[in-house]
Amino acid sequence: MDDAIRKADVLLEALPYLRRFRGARVIVKLGGSAMEDADALHATLQDVVFLETAGLRPVLVHGGGKPIDRATAAAGLEPKKVQGRRVTDDETLHVVVRVLRDEINADIVRRLRDLGGRAVGLHTGTLQALFGEKLSLAGTDGQPLDLGHVGQVTRVDCKLIDDVAAGEVVPVIPSLAEDQVGGWLNVNADTAAAAVAAALKADKLVFLTDTPGILRDRRDADSRFASLDAAGCRQLISVGIIDAGMLPKTEACLDSLAAGVGKVHILDGRLRHALLLEIFTDAGVGTEILP
Repeated sequence: MDDAIRKADVLLEALPYLRRFRGARVIVKLGGSAMEDADALHATLQDVVFLETAGLRPVLVHGGGKPIDRATAAAGLEPKKVQGRRVTDDETLHVVVRVLRDEINADIVRRLRDLGGRAVGLHTGTLQALFGEKLSLAGTDGQPLDLGHVGQVTRVDCKLIDDVAAGEVVPVIPSLAEDQVGGWLNVNADTAAAAVAAALKADKLVFLTDTPGILRDRRDADSRFASLDAAGCRQLISVGIIDAGMLPKTEACLDSLAAGVGKVHILDGRLRHALLLEIFTDAGVGTEILP
């Protein structure tokens, strides 16, 4: 009986959050070890099904860095990255599209359905959600870099995403954008998720990562910042506490907030049910970033 009462207490703790976030748009960026660990992925997708069942409108955006690394190596292609972006020639693009669209996206949709949810991949034809143009970066000499088929999102089909979500179906979007002539562009998954969140004016944008959140000391998980605002993030960037791989993710967070996203969360995707713990409990488990 005590165990049953504790379960009831958990539900009661979640009640005000369930009421507050009913109908809320929640963009979830899935990547890193959260996709590599089978148990963590299963728990995350359970959370997504729970969110939809509870009346929220989750949207999944995913990348596939490690599977793409393995697939390009198997194809005999030498990976090359410039300023954190994968240089994407014709052969590499073929592998990227196959892995993101035909393997990872299809697998996520299947898993969500197996868990009792409804889901559809938005990545082709009349179900294409992201549109873009080639990304232009300057090298150290100031000259433009040729990254091949690497892009940035310039338009999001918000009506398509909203229509799918309103039908109690989870949109699952790979980090691929269609260019002006109908070709594919390889887009950084963090910036793709941020673009979707900004276009939809989402209530929440959640990054599932390989760390517990933003840390004062990256070697100490207990140094996590539970909550920051945009000014606090910029201060941490200026003193070098936020750097390396967390820097572009944090900049994507700040861009989203400036575009009207309500709140951004950075969570450890390896923690089972991190999504539910962050949204529906008093304590939370990651770092929330406010405007």
